[in-house]
Amino acid sequence: MALSEAESALELGEVPVGAVITMEGRVLAKTHNSPILMNDPTAHAEMLAIREAADRTENYRLNGATLYVTIEPCPMCAGAIVHARIARLVFGATDLKGGALSLYDMLRDRKLNHTVEITGGVLQEKCGEILSRFFRKKRI
Repeated sequence: MALSEAESALELGEVPVGAVITMEGRVLAKTHNSPILMNDPTAHAEMLAIREAADRTENYRLNGATLYVTIEPCPMCAGAIVHARIARLVFGATDLKGGALSLYDMLRDRKLNHTVEITGGVLQEKCGEILSRFFRKKRI
């Protein structure tokens, strides 16, 4: 589902990142990057998914939720993941230049008031390929 959302972002000219949040076996949110369309630098797929899931649950805490995203979250999104108390993160491609885990390992930092269970590299090739396709097209 997150990859499908990333494809939707690609079709709209956005950086192709998709996110899905589940809790107790049901999908709470499916979103994709939309900063260009929304004129909002915070409209990353993860941020939009967290907002939607919080709205659906009528709770700003998403205890027990799992966030699936096609690329490692940035520091902004990692901060929102911590504040939302998301229990688990599953991501595809790593982001060595901007990822909160690659650069800072934010989501496992014991100095913060919440840590997250993390599984990375899921469908990494497919997730990385859609990003490569987007940036290759931008360079032409």
